Amino acid sequence: MNKYLSRAAVSAIVVAFGAESAIAEEWNVSLWGKRRAFTEHVEKLAELVSEKTGGEFTLNISYGGLSNNRENLDGISIGAFEMAQFCAGYHRDKNPSITVLELPFLGVSSLEQEIELSMAVYQHPAAVEDLGRWNATLLMPSPLPQYNIVGIGEAPSTLADFEGLSVRATGGIGAAMETVGAVPTSMSASEVRQAMDSGVVKAVAFAPHAHMSFGTIENGTWWTENLNPGTVNCPVVVNSDALDGLSDAHREALLGSVDEALDHYVANYNGATMEAWQPALDERGIEVVSFSDEEIAAFKEAAAAPAAAAWIEQNTAAGLPAQVLYELVTGMIANDG
Repeated sequence: MNKYLSRAAVSAIVVAFGAESAIAEEWNVSLWGKRRAFTEHVEKLAELVSEKTGGEFTLNISYGGLSNNRENLDGISIGAFEMAQFCAGYHRDKNPSITVLELPFLGVSSLEQEIELSMAVYQHPAAVEDLGRWNATLLMPSPLPQYNIVGIGEAPSTLADFEGLSVRATGGIGAAMETVGAVPTSMSASEVRQAMDSGVVKAVAFAPHAHMSFGTIENGTWWTENLNPGTVNCPVVVNSDALDGLSDAHREALLGSVDEALDHYVANYNGATMEAWQPALDERGIEVVSFSDEEIAAFKEAAAAPAAAAWIEQNTAAGLPAQVLYELVTGMIANDG
C-alpha cells in the first residue's frame, strides 16, 4: 500500500510539473455591437491563438457584455478585461497621439496603407508612452476605408447644402464637416440608429460596413459616394500587465498571429463586405450623391491644412511631438505615392 501511494505521489508531481509549462490561460475581450467586418480580425486572432496553443490560450469575445465602448480604454487600464477595441475619436484627450491618423484628407488610398500607417504610429515612442498611461499596449488597428455620409430627407446637390445639417461625425471628419457648415455630433456607433430615428441627427458618417451593421441605410434616402473626408482609427489594445504575464509560448502565439488576422480582415472587407454594399443601396433605392472634382478640391483646401495646424498646435502644447507624428504619417503617404 505504501509502495502504491509513493508511485501515485510521484505521478502527481510529474503531472503538476508538466502542467506548469502548459497552464490554460483565458483572456476576456471587450467589443461592441455584433460580429461584423469591423471585428473580423479579433475573431480570427482568437481562432489562431487557440489553434497554435492547442486550446490552452483562449480569447473570450464579448459584444457589449463587459463595458460600454467609450469606456473600453478605462476597463483596460484597471484590468477589468485583457483586450479591447475602441475608437480614438471617442476620447481624443485620452489618446491624443493616435488621433493624427484621424486628420481629414490625409489621402490614404487602401486598407493596407491604413495598416502600415497605423502600425508606424503605434510603435512610435510617443504613442507607446501615451497609451502606457492607461496600462495599454497597442496591438493592431481596425483599418477602415474613407467615410461617406448616409442621410435622410432631401439629398444635397452641392456642399453648400450641408449648411446647418446635423451629422454624426467624430474626430477629424467632424472638423471637416464644420468647414462646410454642417453641425457635427459625436456619438458611438451603437447610438446612431436611435439618433437618426428620433431626428437628433439627419445624417451619419460611417464606413460601408457600419452603415449596413447599424441600420442607417434602413431609413436613409441618400449617400455621398465621393466625399471621402477621412476615416477613424480604432485600435485593438491589450492590458500591458496581462501581456507581460503570458508565458513565452502564449505571447508568441498572440503577437505572431496579428499579421495573419489583419490579412483575413482586409480580404473579408475588400471582398464580401464591399460586394454587399452596392446591392444594399440598390435594394433600398438610396440616391447616390456625387460632388464635382472642383467642390472636393475646395473642401479639402478648406479643411485639411487648418485641421492639421490646429492638431499640431494643440498637441505640441500638451507635450507631444506632434509635428514629428504628423510628418511621419504624411511622409509615408507621400513616399507611397
